[in-house]
Amino acid sequence: MTQPPPADMTLQRSSRDPVEMSAALRSWLADVLPAGADPDVTVHAGVDANGMSSETVLLDVTSTEHGERVTREYVARVAPAAADLPVFPEYRLTDQYDAMRLAGELAGVPVPRVGLNEPTGDVLGTPFFLMERLEGVVPPDVLPYTFGDNWLYDAAPDQQRALQVASVEVLARLHGIPDAAERFAFLDPAVTGHAGATPVERNLSKTRGWYEYALAEGSPRSPLTERALDWLEAHVPATDEAVLVWGDARIGNMMYRDFAPVAVLDWEMATLGPRELDVAWMVFAHRVFEAISGMLELPGMPDFLVEADVVATYRDLTGVELGDLTWYQVLAAVNWNCVFLRTSARQIHFGEIEEPDDPESVFHHRPLLEQLLREVGA
Repeated sequence: MTQPPPADMTLQRSSRDPVEMSAALRSWLADVLPAGADPDVTVHAGVDANGMSSETVLLDVTSTEHGERVTREYVARVAPAAADLPVFPEYRLTDQYDAMRLAGELAGVPVPRVGLNEPTGDVLGTPFFLMERLEGVVPPDVLPYTFGDNWLYDAAPDQQRALQVASVEVLARLHGIPDAAERFAFLDPAVTGHAGATPVERNLSKTRGWYEYALAEGSPRSPLTERALDWLEAHVPATDEAVLVWGDARIGNMMYRDFAPVAVLDWEMATLGPRELDVAWMVFAHRVFEAISGMLELPGMPDFLVEADVVATYRDLTGVELGDLTWYQVLAAVNWNCVFLRTSARQIHFGEIEEPDDPESVFHHRPLLEQLLREVGA
């Protein structure tokens, strides 16, 4: 059985030195900002509460603008160094930058304004971009919001409902962008060599490639993952839909004020494909936290982000009747397997956990995936 997550789930994401990072950014900004800006950079601690992939670094930049010293607050999204065991096979930071910018412009969803983009890796060793720092609260991943003692868990039912509806509306707006296949062609998995006749087939190929990358980087084989992949490949949905898919469509990747989204974050998994990819991911992510809460005999939030409610809200907002989400939830579970294979390798690398005897014990959602596979006869 999958073991409950440790009480301290904080993950080390980087071995970078903040002082060296500040100096490198200061030197870079002195070249790219207008003459006389005389920039100074203060790097604060990274964002550790949520997310497991890119480095997210808070920083202040003080520079001279029109004769006045002005301090602006930024967030830097930085691709991880190879030595820090990246989660993904590749980090296309410029694609993330463009996806965020276009999503804000074309769908009216709240995304931070993006600033300077450094695609070469010459400054920090890997590419990065800057975006504005916004104020708001995020449903915690560490420890999961379903565990209690946090602002979302303690909210009134009508406030939780308002957040749920507003979050589904973000997906509806993103999926409603016209001509997405052309406008976001750079996100098609075919661009990175993933084959398939339809976008959903190419996304499945991308997931298979992610698992194979994990193995190539030293992660152990996972019979459960391979069993699920075999079933997915034998039952690909018959659709050629290609909308903008956020990819990591979790409420933990949104920032809220008054239970309404003010920032849609973390675009590493953005792609083109059927809208069910996002809706199933949102539902499944909550199911994972519910499953962990149940294992620990905690009450959880069983009436929140229920699949039937989410699907009904999506239909009310869009007029679109979604297809069955089972296949997409199995795919989501396999993607989570890949995440946990890589993050556990990172934890072992940084000495945070011992290498487990059962490599699949790091899949905190393992019972949920096993249940899904039983239900489909796989």
